[in-house]
Amino acid sequence: GFASAPTAENLRIGSSKGIDIVASMRVSSTLICGELLRVAVVRHISGGRAAQDEMALLSLAANETRRVVIISDAQRTICYVNAAFTEMFGYERAEVMGKSAEAVFVGKYNSLETVSHLRRRADGGTSFQEDVLTRDKFGNEIWVSLVVNPILDAAGAIRNVVTVVTNITDNKRLQVLQRDALEAVASDLPLPQTMALICRHVEAMAPEVSCTIFAVEDGKVRPLAAPSLPESFGETISGAPIGPTMGSCGAAAFRGEPVWVADIASDPLWANFKHLALPLGLQACWSNPIKLRDGRVAGTFAFYFRGKQGPSAWHEYLVDTCLHLCVLAFERHEAKAHIARLAYYDPLTGLPNRAALGERISAAITGRSASGKPAAFFFLDIDRFKDVNDSLGHAVGDQFLVEIARRLRRQLSPENTVSRLGGDEFVIILPDCDAAGAASAAEEIMDSLREPVVIDGTSLPASASIGISLYPSDGLDDGTLLRHADTAMYQVKAEGRGSYRFFSPEMNQQTQDRLMLAAALRTALAEGQLRLHYQPQVRADNGSLQGVEALARWTHPVLGEISPGRFIVLAETCGLIEAIGEWALDAACRQLKDWRARGFDVPQVSVNISPLHFRNRDLFSRVVEILDRHELSPHMLTVEITEGVMMDDCPASMENARALHDYGIGLSMDDFGTGYSSLSHLAKLPITELKIDRSFMAELEADANSQAVARAVIRIGQSLGLTVVAEGVETEAQRRFLTALQCDVLQGYLVSRPLPPREFERWLSLLHSLALPERIEGAA
Repeated sequence: GFASAPTAENLRIGSSKGIDIVASMRVSSTLICGELLRVAVVRHISGGRAAQDEMALLSLAANETRRVVIISDAQRTICYVNAAFTEMFGYERAEVMGKSAEAVFVGKYNSLETVSHLRRRADGGTSFQEDVLTRDKFGNEIWVSLVVNPILDAAGAIRNVVTVVTNITDNKRLQVLQRDALEAVASDLPLPQTMALICRHVEAMAPEVSCTIFAVEDGKVRPLAAPSLPESFGETISGAPIGPTMGSCGAAAFRGEPVWVADIASDPLWANFKHLALPLGLQACWSNPIKLRDGRVAGTFAFYFRGKQGPSAWHEYLVDTCLHLCVLAFERHEAKAHIARLAYYDPLTGLPNRAALGERISAAITGRSASGKPAAFFFLDIDRFKDVNDSLGHAVGDQFLVEIARRLRRQLSPENTVSRLGGDEFVIILPDCDAAGAASAAEEIMDSLREPVVIDGTSLPASASIGISLYPSDGLDDGTLLRHADTAMYQVKAEGRGSYRFFSPEMNQQTQDRLMLAAALRTALAEGQLRLHYQPQVRADNGSLQGVEALARWTHPVLGEISPGRFIVLAETCGLIEAIGEWALDAACRQLKDWRARGFDVPQVSVNISPLHFRNRDLFSRVVEILDRHELSPHMLTVEITEGVMMDDCPASMENARALHDYGIGLSMDDFGTGYSSLSHLAKLPITELKIDRSFMAELEADANSQAVARAVIRIGQSLGLTVVAEGVETEAQRRFLTALQCDVLQGYLVSRPLPPREFERWLSLLHSLALPERIEGAA
């Protein structure tokens, strides 16, 4: 905080560094003034005509200075005050002469402890400076800076005390403003409330102004705070476009620089708005753009004056301080909104995600039980999407999904909802829609998807299978309705894809088929049909092997290859996920032991563990047992977890996470940024590694938002001391971007696809044979 506001004795110099100089000048001038008075009093005590004449002159100077001067005797009785004392505190000289300095100055309003503290320091016989809260004659609070100069006689006893006083109330209030505003930002107070708080503080320090803060959104102004002006003032301006002649605020936002209008009545900038300001007595306006650190104008901060006066140095000082606070508030608000978007919206398509879907369904069926109005629910799955991913890569697959999402949004009206459930699955909600309307909507969707999707000159066929359930005939809750729509969708798949079906009770046979697949999965687990493939992870700086991620694969003797996305989800629903997780841990550790015994230097292996497995209190002991059995050190194993563990309220989940970490086993946060609700949860887990989800890699080369997210995740990992792993790295441009940001580890098709053990050994041998700069390119 600064000791005083700029005054005629204390000129503002330049920028914020200048303010520091001003503060130093104020302290120095006060100390010098006090020292001169101390010397004068000493000379006066020493006697002599010349000394008395000099004292008279210095007394005249002290009486005319704007600094308050108080001289007391050895008993702390006031024997002199200058004219500035009366101006600051309201007391006439006669009211205080001969009275105790502490009683008049601080004793009435401060604790005995404060009074005793000041007396003790003065009794020390050396000059000192102290900030004290006091009040004037009328009870108004005044913060003052005291410079106290004890004057000693020849024997070293205190004969007089010279005190020079400076009013620092405005700067103390400014400190309170900064503290309150920062607390509001840190506690996520809504943006309008934070801005209103800043305005009220400013108006208390500068009652001659009315303060307003506007936001700028899509080139238009929106009022955030104007506490001393009627609501109609902001409401009338709300939505007005910014522009070179759109009032002080509109012009400041448009130009990106401050705009001063000395006469609202005559200035052309206010031609269309002066009828709003003049009836309120507002005659002049000074507006400053609120610029974020990336250069964007997020809003305006304005002072309205009730006279044709210009902003003073104090006003400029206030604005400089408040603009910094406003920038913090805006950026915090944007960051919070971005986190909320990550929590409830799919980062690839921008559609509501699984977390938001439940709320949308509840809203669609709320109240319909009484009205009897129907609603339709579509479960849509892209046909043969796996072929796109496998043949052309995930980058093309992601572009494909983005185009499908765009077509679905374009096809549906605003009151409908389209959500990406995950992978290539979408859910569509049509409120107030019966069977006929649902059939018509399904036909239109099918038509919109039949046109091929063109990506990088390649034409890809597009179609979807849609299952439809109706409220209330097919279910009364979201779980039932989605399950029945899913069942109908699987029926379409079984019949050849590319069509739609309504749910019927007979379709429950589909459920039975899934039960049969679950039984086949149990058999596969018991008979060793499951296998692990290993995807390498390499250091971004030198291409050396960081470790491998173990990924489960299942090839059925009859059904052929079954995707992990299908059987892992199935395992979670049929109670097999813990058994598969334990099998994967054991198989991965056994393979790592074998590699190391045969001279393959694999530093560590990462294994995915389901959030459900973390609820098992035996998880930690089982992991330790597996490590011991295969004679591996804890640091050779990393357990990958998802947001399910981070968000799980079950105490056992957090206990297992901490126990694994404390034992030395790595914990990796997988799919970071794809669905969690708050970054504060991240600090709860003792993780050692952060994985950037592959969905952020798809647009990394060209999309500024994807680049910003990747940069933010890497910075978060660096600030928390975590190893940052980027998944889904497929191009050299992505590698260069991530390496420039000092991302630690790369994983993806640029390095290698997931490989069976023997193929991985050949890959590793090739890696070791290459020079360091060639490792990644050669391995890929």
